[in-house]
Amino acid sequence: MIELGVFFGAMGLAALWMIRTLLRRGNRSTETADGLRIEQAGRELASAARVSYSSTAVHGSLTQSHTYRP
Repeated sequence: MIELGVFFGAMGLAALWMIRTLLRRGNRSTETADGLRIEQAGRELASAARVSYSSTAVHGSLTQSHTYRP
């Protein structure tokens, strides 16, 4: 029973540490022009990846299945 208490205590401490880290980090934005360009390029790359790897793009072909008969 003591082992369970130690285990859950360690898990709780890890969770609190992660919450503390996220709250300290905050939502800081980049202030320099180079940093803003890097962030914009990252957003554009993520948007393109979301479109090209969407379910419709990957599984959208009607002829992909063997049961399709025109």
